[in-house]
Amino acid sequence: MDWCRYRFRSVWDLPVAPAAVYAVLERAEDYPRWWPEVREVTPVDERTATARLRSLVPYDLLVTARESRRDPEGGVLEVALGGDLEGWARWTLFAHDGGTRAVYEQEVEVRKPLMRRLAVPGRPVFRANHALMMRSGRRGLRRRLEIGKSRGARP
Repeated sequence: MDWCRYRFRSVWDLPVAPAAVYAVLERAEDYPRWWPEVREVTPVDERTATARLRSLVPYDLLVTARESRRDPEGGVLEVALGGDLEGWARWTLFAHDGGTRAVYEQEVEVRKPLMRRLAVPGRPVFRANHALMMRSGRRGLRRRLEIGKSRGARP
């Protein structure tokens, strides 16, 4: 087993149509407005941005995300990741129970030296940290979508 490689999958059920969810998720520069652990997103060009992430573990992860797939009709957003995490992340959206099922998948190798040194003893902490970040993101996205829905406008 490579202790520096991670595979994550989260499923979020959301109370609005896939198009509304997609409209929020495709605007990565707005993530810090609704996802507290996404501290900063800085566009580099039309397909690339840098992001600073921090959850409960007291250090930042710096990543560069480059769009590799944008498919509004298929409900897919995918990025290639570099920096402290190397690999990919993907959102896939489906209509589900009058709303949306959003599936987040990520496969990465940790490149941050401290995390590599702590790979074996830190793995459960890193996984728990990721789970907390995802729960917080789900709550933030639900609030963001509800605000947009109540205003009758794009979130």
